[in-house]
Amino acid sequence: MNTENQFINALKNPETQDLAFRKLVSDYKERLYWQIRKIVINHDDADDVLQNTFVKVFENIKKFKGNSSMYTWMYRIATNESLNFINKKSKQMGISGEKFILDKINLLETDPYFEGDIIEIKLHKAIANLPQKQRIIFNMRYFDKMKYEKISEILQTSVGGLKASYHHAKNKIKTILNE
Repeated sequence: MNTENQFINALKNPETQDLAFRKLVSDYKERLYWQIRKIVINHDDADDVLQNTFVKVFENIKKFKGNSSMYTWMYRIATNESLNFINKKSKQMGISGEKFILDKINLLETDPYFEGDIIEIKLHKAIANLPQKQRIIFNMRYFDKMKYEKISEILQTSVGGLKASYHHAKNKIKTILNE
């Protein structure tokens, strides 16, 4: 039995669950935070979504079948929670998800947690103009340096489709940045 399986069993066992879950949060919170932050943009929103992600993981750990790695499963939950957050907030505000993200990006210059420069803000704005699926694929491939096979596993889509989406996303971003 490998260590990930042992860890998953500890998460599912009521006697070891609390300690194992604390370790899970400690081991994965930073990686998941940055994944979420790339989608929701704002630090406080990312913290909220991260917390919701861990709640979902805790509530659903018994349903985890081990068809993917633990991180892949949590990454998928974090991505879905991020998209749900954007959809919910944009609906409450009566605007599109893209407009919601663009508004958040426009606030980055005054965000004390943002350490980028004007060029990075321009890149974020270009990425925000992509359709949601292309935006997620671009972030996973460009920023996270994920292989297409891993992205395919997380998003449950074909490698060929991912390559095409990434290619279109890159071209759209280049066009926007050159305007």
